[in-house]
Amino acid sequence: MEIRQVKCKTALSKSSLPGLDYSLNPYRGCQHNCAYCYVPNVLRIDRTKWGTFVDVRINIPFVLVKELRNKKRGTIGISTVTDPYQPIESKFKLTRYCLEQLVKYNFPVCIQTKSKLVLRDLDLISKLSNAEIMFSIGTLDDNERKTLEPNASSINDRLNAMKKFSDEGIKTVVFFGPIYPTIKVENLEEIVNTFIENGAKEIMVDKFNLKPGIFENIKKCNISNSERVKNQSYFKEILNEMKKYGKKREIKIVSAF
Repeated sequence: MEIRQVKCKTALSKSSLPGLDYSLNPYRGCQHNCAYCYVPNVLRIDRTKWGTFVDVRINIPFVLVKELRNKKRGTIGISTVTDPYQPIESKFKLTRYCLEQLVKYNFPVCIQTKSKLVLRDLDLISKLSNAEIMFSIGTLDDNERKTLEPNASSINDRLNAMKKFSDEGIKTVVFFGPIYPTIKVENLEEIVNTFIENGAKEIMVDKFNLKPGIFENIKKCNISNSERVKNQSYFKEILNEMKKYGKKREIKIVSAF
């Protein structure tokens, strides 16, 4: 893994994602190395190099504080093209240093992660008047997780972290996606119940974003039913069934596709 310390000119970028006004990405590149990641396509990075490097934007907390003084208040997504709590964060703490500034200016924050490391910053996140933690979970089977998300936190670690944030009164959401092709309709009630039991207040459902090269990358992992990732009716059926269980348990189910 090549770790490169670089400097950035801007910290906050306008976001076109629903519910977000800005994006904040302390790192470029990601150690989690998820087989289905579409970010290499977005950033136009050779997929074979993705997961082999991380650019550490070493000055981003200083750039951020200057921008916060002049930016119109809006929701900041941390992060949108990398995981802000990938392992390198434990050393450089850029996400934490950025949060320290966000607490001072009290901007609304939405954090999306696959890492239990987010728990380290519970003290700061709890000081924000408007914070949301979204945990990406595409399966409850950790053996499958190891196949497609080799360097991310275990499913149990994510669920436990979510429960702790929820117990502190912080809004917690599950990004149920991309839905693994091994998920069966008969699994969904258990999945919804598990998310609720561990503090989820909302569930967002998503399919695989099959940009060029992604399906081929998934197939290399030899996960069962991989052809399903191209089956739109499969994902629609999952979404519709999820909505039924969501209505039953009175939890909001949102489609991301």
